[in-house]
Amino acid sequence: MKIRFCDAFDGGFGWVVDDETMRRSSHVLVEEGRAWVIDPVDGDGVEERIRETGTPAAVLQLLDRHNRDSRSLADRLAVPLHVLPVETMGPFEFVRVLDARKWKEVALWWPERRLLLVAEAVGSAPPFVAPGERLGVHPMLRLTPPRRQLGDFQPDIVLCGHGEGVLADAAEPLHGALRTARRRIPKVFAGLIRSRGR
Repeated sequence: MKIRFCDAFDGGFGWVVDDETMRRSSHVLVEEGRAWVIDPVDGDGVEERIRETGTPAAVLQLLDRHNRDSRSLADRLAVPLHVLPVETMGPFEFVRVLDARKWKEVALWWPERRLLLVAEAVGSAPPFVAPGERLGVHPMLRLTPPRRQLGDFQPDIVLCGHGEGVLADAAEPLHGALRTARRRIPKVFAGLIRSRGR
């Protein structure tokens, strides 16, 4: 699996699997020398980069079906795996995005950094975005976007579990995605059809 490191900023970094449509993304957030690993997909150089960045603190899984390589990486790093955390942990707070039978998801909020990390409800990979969007709502949620859960946040940074994040002035792309989710449905599906025809 080919990965590409991305989303680098002074509080962490990410990596994305470029050779797949959903472009799964993973992240490490660093606070006071501790490295928190979120929804990881393993790949060449990942473990080494985590250890170079800080002392591993935990692996966090923000979506019930985002097992990815969370357990194996947590075991190798000798840290706990927290699935769908809800209590404050380190510098992070968590908000429940969805609690359905087949879709349970929490988002991570880092107040000090004004950073929001969303596993699945919002993303930037091609299936999520309409032309011109930097962030988009998951196609399955466009009729009922999580405005109440995510709309009050004013993030400077939004990281997502599918695609690259927005590393500055992220509030407007987030709010725009939530606000226009329904009316941009035709453009999202038209874009998907065009991309498959290439």
